[in-house]
Amino acid sequence: MSTTPVTEQTHIAPTRLGDLHVRINGTGRTTVLWPSMFVDSHIFDRVLPLLPRDRRYVLVDGPGLGLSAPLTRPSDITEAAGAALDLLTGLAVAEPVDWVGNAFGGHVGYKLAAMPGVLRSLVAVSAPSVPISAALRRRLVLLAPLLRYLGTVGPVRNAVVGAMLTDASAADPEIRRIVLESLARPHSRSMSNALTSFILNRVDVTAELASITVPCLYVASDDRGDWSPEDAAHAASVTPNARSVTIIEARTLVPLEQPAALAAELTTFWAAQP
Repeated sequence: MSTTPVTEQTHIAPTRLGDLHVRINGTGRTTVLWPSMFVDSHIFDRVLPLLPRDRRYVLVDGPGLGLSAPLTRPSDITEAAGAALDLLTGLAVAEPVDWVGNAFGGHVGYKLAAMPGVLRSLVAVSAPSVPISAALRRRLVLLAPLLRYLGTVGPVRNAVVGAMLTDASAADPEIRRIVLESLARPHSRSMSNALTSFILNRVDVTAELASITVPCLYVASDDRGDWSPEDAAHAASVTPNARSVTIIEARTLVPLEQPAALAAELTTFWAAQP
């Protein structure tokens, strides 16, 4: 499978959280693909060739991640959404966009979807609307100093891989390579700031879902405890124009683990939009 379409261009977008590294593929309606924490836009490499080609896909490395500028201070999801607005302005996007966010990208999408005229639709993949659990917070707090001062050494790398991939996915050489290469790109202090900003500081947005009126698709996997199919269904039930689906044999990085299944859901969802 080809993972780098020949039409790809790179772009640097100045934002309030530093320059974001962007890859742009195709022409047509703008569709933004924003990845999870720890990883970068390459988690969409396996799903991209399977998506409709009449679109312009904007694949983003999140603030402080991938090849984007280092994140030099703590921030939060709201400011990350502001950086996304800066990105759209810099790309001269004049119409509402379709947004596909995986985990961190879904959290940013919730904020943008509540703003009038920004999004045409939202797909939130493996993106809990509630804060992280107390148990996960304790584990991350213990790992944070290792990440900050030593980088993605063994214990940190193993914890991230275990949280993001099923055992079967982690054993797949291509999937594992994409994750490990993503982990290796940013500076360790930048990733540590991103961890604090976009995971540890994540807040409950369940009550805000009622203000989202654009069409939404909430994608759960069958192997992530804090965004179960039941959690996604509940979030959809309190969002005025939303439905939920479940993709099996995946954990957090659904675009990487099950690209064909996700591509089919995206294609169907977009086809239903006016």
